[in-house]
Amino acid sequence: MKIVAHRGYSGKYPELSPLAFAKALELPIHGLECDIRLSRDGKVVVNHDATLDRTAGRPGRIAQMDWQELRQVGIGGGQRMMLLDELLEMLGDNPHHLYIETKHPSGQGDVLEEQLVLRLRYAGLLDDPRIHMISFSHKAVRRMQSLAPQVDRFYLRRDWERHFPDVLLSRPTGLGMSLLRAKLRPDDIGAFGLPTYLWTVDKPDDMKWAWSNGIDILATNQPEVALHAIEL
Repeated sequence: MKIVAHRGYSGKYPELSPLAFAKALELPIHGLECDIRLSRDGKVVVNHDATLDRTAGRPGRIAQMDWQELRQVGIGGGQRMMLLDELLEMLGDNPHHLYIETKHPSGQGDVLEEQLVLRLRYAGLLDDPRIHMISFSHKAVRRMQSLAPQVDRFYLRRDWERHFPDVLLSRPTGLGMSLLRAKLRPDDIGAFGLPTYLWTVDKPDDMKWAWSNGIDILATNQPEVALHAIEL
């Protein structure tokens, strides 16, 4: 089972911060996960929420602010927001994989996936097997398949979805589910013969359960706990 640091090492450091990613890259784990959105001026920003309220303690919407303003926003622990370009540079020649979630709905529509492909191409990583795209949006996954079919694509299933939609519709190369959903419907693990990405698992007993039930990729805020909880 492969361990992915959810939003970087977010259980110990400010989520999606340079420090959280740097600390995750120090660990012998499979990879990192991040979320991306577009700023008003079209920059690909690493941030989970559409607003700044939770992480920065101030009002503001990512899509309504330019990068020059966003780059000054503190996100805790002396850390500031970063661009996807900066995270890709940090990844460098490390063996770690990167799971990039495109956040939707987005006021910019299709542009987010287009910009993701452009940034990956600029960084020389568009054909790199370490790069994976993940999304809760079928449209986004289909868009990525059209723009860059070589990039691994995971469709993340919401808990309220009663059944997996037709996977041929979005053509993912993997499927994701929450820990809650996996425990309620363990038969969905490995559905359609595709690898399963599980989020967000922070307790040792749940990590062991995931390992014993055939989860392929485990996203956690506590990657060091996961390293000690399971046998790799």
